[in-house]
Amino acid sequence: MELRDLRQDTSGGVVVRAVRAGEWERARWLRLEALRDPVAELAFLEAYDTAAAKPESHWREWTARVAEGARDRRQFIAETAGGEWAGSVTVLREPAGASDPFHGTVERDQAHVVGVFVRPEWRGDKAGVTRALFDAALEWAWQAGVERARLFVHERNTRAEAFYRKTGFVASGVRVPGPVGVGGVELEYEMKRPAGD
Repeated sequence: MELRDLRQDTSGGVVVRAVRAGEWERARWLRLEALRDPVAELAFLEAYDTAAAKPESHWREWTARVAEGARDRRQFIAETAGGEWAGSVTVLREPAGASDPFHGTVERDQAHVVGVFVRPEWRGDKAGVTRALFDAALEWAWQAGVERARLFVHERNTRAEAFYRKTGFVASGVRVPGPVGVGGVELEYEMKRPAGD
């Protein structure tokens, strides 16, 4: 299933598209940028030092698994008119019956949104980058036939939580322990497949 490039008329002419397998170096760079963010310990399950130490082969393999043409996962990047990567989001398909690392078994076909990151200078409604990334990710998920999309957000990551609510996600009531060393609670938010999609 191929998803056409989505073009978002933002301040800078950002294009949201699937990452390409050969872009592993840029994908690595953006991931490391994300792990330097002040709220990274709340938003990601990986530390900067751990990610930075991974060999080139890891980054090549990961990027190939989430690149355009992948059937069960897709990473979308926001690219400016100047070729700069402003952010990314990854969507994982979770089929009904699969093991759910958070609570038991996946009950219905769903998408799991992970790795949400937008560089600070591209955040906010004016730029529209985060919304454009989510639009592309959700369009791909609905085209893949999932019944719902979900994500987890730490209770102290209020900026992200507010964006998810504004986008149409609602709390499902599922709560899981936060990352080791961080504590707190991760809240599951979900969006049901729109009627007619």
